[in-house]
Amino acid sequence: MMTDLSKKTEVLIVGAGPTGLALACQLIRYGIEFVIIDKKETTTPYSKAIGVQARTLEIYEQIGLADKLVDLGWKAGKARMIVGGEKRGELDFTDIGKGLSDYPFVLLVEQGLHEKLVYDFITSNGKDVRWQTELESFTQDDSGVTAKIKNSNGEIENIEAKFLVGCDGSKSVVRHGLGLTFEGMTFERMFYVADVVIDWEYKNDALMVFLMKSNLLAFFPMVGNNTWRIVGTFPEEFSKDEGDVLYEEIEEQIKRDAELKLDITKVNWFSTYKVHTRHVNKFSKGRCFMAGDSAHIHTPAGAQGMNTGIQDGYNLAWKLAMVLRGVATATILETYNEERLENAENLLKTTDRFFNLVASPEPVLTYLRMHVFPYIAGVAFSIDAVKKFVFPRISQIAINYRHSSLSQHAGDDGVDVKAGDRLPYFLVEGRSVFDMLREPKFHLLTFVDGKDEGKSEDLSESFDAIVDRQTVPLYPHVAELFGVDKTFNVLLRPDNYIAMISHESSLAPIQDYLKGCL
Repeated sequence: MMTDLSKKTEVLIVGAGPTGLALACQLIRYGIEFVIIDKKETTTPYSKAIGVQARTLEIYEQIGLADKLVDLGWKAGKARMIVGGEKRGELDFTDIGKGLSDYPFVLLVEQGLHEKLVYDFITSNGKDVRWQTELESFTQDDSGVTAKIKNSNGEIENIEAKFLVGCDGSKSVVRHGLGLTFEGMTFERMFYVADVVIDWEYKNDALMVFLMKSNLLAFFPMVGNNTWRIVGTFPEEFSKDEGDVLYEEIEEQIKRDAELKLDITKVNWFSTYKVHTRHVNKFSKGRCFMAGDSAHIHTPAGAQGMNTGIQDGYNLAWKLAMVLRGVATATILETYNEERLENAENLLKTTDRFFNLVASPEPVLTYLRMHVFPYIAGVAFSIDAVKKFVFPRISQIAINYRHSSLSQHAGDDGVDVKAGDRLPYFLVEGRSVFDMLREPKFHLLTFVDGKDEGKSEDLSESFDAIVDRQTVPLYPHVAELFGVDKTFNVLLRPDNYIAMISHESSLAPIQDYLKGCL
C-alpha cells in the first residue's frame, strides 16, 4: 500500500543491533538528526555476542554507559585448560591490561542486556527506533538518499536523508543494493552455541577451555548461578544443515568433547551456524556506508565482531557530523573506507589465524595445543611483557590509523607514539586522561615541561568551536610514554586518535593541519 507519508532527516540507519544502536548514540552526542529502523519487534532477547572489549567501554565512557554495562556482566579473570577431562593448567588474566586502560579486562555480558542499555540511552534522549520497519529499496544522488521503507502497518513510506548507513547484518539489503562484493570463505565446520545451566563440580568463576585434536569447545561463565555460554564445533564429517540440528545432538557433542561428568539442567537458548570470513570491497559508495556485520564477518575467535562494528560507527559518526554541520568538506568521508577497510582486512587475518591455532588438526599444532601450551601459558601470562603484547590486540586499543591520510607524521619521527595511534592511557592527577576528552570535538593537548609556561598564541576563531584546548604538565610517566622530554603539542581527532604531534611552540602546524583536513 502506497501512502504519501514522507520524512526528512540527516542520517538513516538501517539496522538496530549493537552497531546501529551504538551509532545512534554517537549521533545523539553530536546533535545529528537521524531515523533508525529495524524489522525486529524490539532489542534481541538473546545473549548472542557476549564479549565487550576495553575500547568499546572507553567509547561508552564518553556517554556515561561504561560502568552501567560493567555492572551487568562478569569480568573474565581466569581460564582453566582441560585436556582429556583433566585440568592441565590455569591462566590468570585478572587486570591483564592494568596501566593500559581504565578497563583492563574482558567483560562478558549478554547482548540482550547490552542492547537494552544502549536503547534506553537513545529513548532517554527523546529518540526511538522504528521497530517492525524494513528497507524496501533506496536511490541516491549528489544531494542525498531516498529510501522506501515498509512500516509496521505494511505501508510504504519515503525517507529522505543526507546519508544512509547499513548496519543490517551479514545478509545486508543495503550492501546488495549498492552492489558491493562480500568475498571470502566459509569454514566447513558446523558451529554451535548454547546458553545453559550446568550441574557439575566447577564454579562459574573461570573460562573453561577444552583443548582437543581438532574440535573447539569453550565454556564462558555468565551472570546467574551455574549459567554458562558454550561454544563449540562438530567434527568435519558432521553433514547436517544449520536448521536441521537438534539440541540433543549438541548436548551429546558437548559431553563427548568435554569428557567430564556434567548435567545440563536447563537450556535458555541455542543456535547452530556456519562461520564465514568475508569483508566488503569498500565501506562506502556515494552517500551510503556499511558498518558491522554488513561489512565484515569472521570467526568468533577473540570476541572481536560486535566490538569492531561499534568502532565502525564511532569512526564514521564524527566525520558525518563535521560534514553535516558544514565544518568539513565531504572529502573527509573518504577516510572512513580508508581506515576501516584496512582494519577489517587485518581483523580477518588475525581471527582466522587464531582459530587455526585453537582448532587446527595439523599434528604439530595439535601437539603444542594439548601437551605444551597448558603448562607454559600460566607462566607466560604472569610476565608483564606478554600482557602488554596480548591485551592491546585483544582489547582493540592497539588498532591504529597510521596509514590514514588524516595522520600527519612530520612530528612523530623518533617519537614512540605515532600519529594514527589511539592516545595512550595515562593518569593526570590520579584520573584517566580520557576523563578530559569527553567533548565531541578535536582536542589540543599541550604538554608543558615546566621550563615553559605553556602560553602561546590562540587558535584562529574559525577553529574555536571545534577544538577543545587543554594544558597538561609533562609528568615523568608521560615523557617516558611518548619518549619526549620537552614541551610539545598533540592534536587528537574527535575519536581520540592522534592526528599529529608538533614540537613547535607556534600553533601554525596545528592550524595548517586543520585547514588541510577540514
